[in-house]
Amino acid sequence: MTKLSGEQVLMRIFIGESDKHGHISLYEALVELFRKEGFAGATVLRGIAGFGAHSVYHTDKLLRLSTDLPIVVEVVDSQVKIDAVMDKIDAMMTGGMITLEKTTVIRYSTREGK
Repeated sequence: MTKLSGEQVLMRIFIGESDKHGHISLYEALVELFRKEGFAGATVLRGIAGFGAHSVYHTDKLLRLSTDLPIVVEVVDSQVKIDAVMDKIDAMMTGGMITLEKTTVIRYSTREGK
C-alpha cells in the first residue's frame, strides 16, 4: 500500500452524469483507470445543481434536466503519478474540465481490519 503524506496534488475532474466512455459512464471508467494505475483512492461526487461551458443549468429539482447532473471525480496523489495518466484521461474525455492544486496530506490510512 502506498502511504501518502506531505505535499501532494489534488486533481478534480468536472464532467456530466451522462458523459460516457464507450458503453459505461465516464466517471466509472475514470475510477477504474485510477484503480488500475495504483492511485491511493478516488471519490465521485454528484452535484445537485450546476452549469458548464454551454451555460445550461442542470438541477435535481426539475425532472427533465435531472439526467445530466454535475459529477466531480477527485483523486489525491503525487504529481508524477497524475502526470503519467493525463494523456489517458484526455483521450477519455470529450468535454469537461480538469483542475490541479497542491495540497498537504496530514493523514492517510486504511480502516482497521480491512
